[in-house]
Amino acid sequence: MTGAQAHWLSDGRRLHLNHGPIDLIVEGFGASDELRAAYGQAVERFPAILPALVAELDELRRPASTSPRHFASPTARRMEAAVAPLAQRFITPMAAVAGSVADEMLAAMVAGRRLDRAYVNNGGDVALHIAPGAQMSAAIAGTGHGLADRLTIRWQDPVRGIATSGWRGRSFSLGIADAVTVLAASAAAADAAATLIANAVDLPGHPAIARRPARDLAPDSDLGDRPVTTGVGLLTLPEIDRALDAGLAVADRMRRQGSIQTAVLFLAGEHRVSGMPAERFTRGVLSHA
Repeated sequence: MTGAQAHWLSDGRRLHLNHGPIDLIVEGFGASDELRAAYGQAVERFPAILPALVAELDELRRPASTSPRHFASPTARRMEAAVAPLAQRFITPMAAVAGSVADEMLAAMVAGRRLDRAYVNNGGDVALHIAPGAQMSAAIAGTGHGLADRLTIRWQDPVRGIATSGWRGRSFSLGIADAVTVLAASAAAADAAATLIANAVDLPGHPAIARRPARDLAPDSDLGDRPVTTGVGLLTLPEIDRALDAGLAVADRMRRQGSIQTAVLFLAGEHRVSGMPAERFTRGVLSHA
């Protein structure tokens, strides 16, 4: 594995950071001197993220409990803090790894800086910085079936993280959601919640759903022998509704508990929304943030 790399994308505005499985797009908005310092802080912090996680990986792959464990790495502590409130269901800190890395890198970027807006996008899990009076427009995955594809987040909204999970994504899922996008107070919290909501969008035992033990696909998976979804065949509309409603029940419960602000669930062209009213969604061109 090569070391940490940093380079500007062709637009000259976005910074690309890569180290093994971590692949980030970083962008800030503000005065040029503040931006230079912020990008420098991000580049300085980045190389230490992955080695610190690897050092504690065995414990990070173990199921969470409602009593948080101690981890040395700040990123690992973010992961554990995100999953501990959800530990009534099976979940490991790895469910929040992408969001936690985004949060940690954003914190490093904005520390001591005066930026109007900034984001760190880790493969679709996004940490946001929004200064008073500012707002950001964020893309919502899975749209195109009656729901607009962008959401405006205002500085007064209690949302600073967005994450998406589903069986079609880069991580394994126990459910059949095409995508579940969650808005929460942090990217880590959104990441963990999206994982569990996507798992809950399911039709257990349905013959049109193909599954394999996670360990067969990735021997070191934190999911072990749990069956993960590898294919979803044709479903009837009542079946789609039943699966989405199962996920919506979990999302609604998380929202009542204060774990999330909004969840948008997609399956086979249908969707459900828990939280933010539909008028907050606007049409636009999909982008990182």
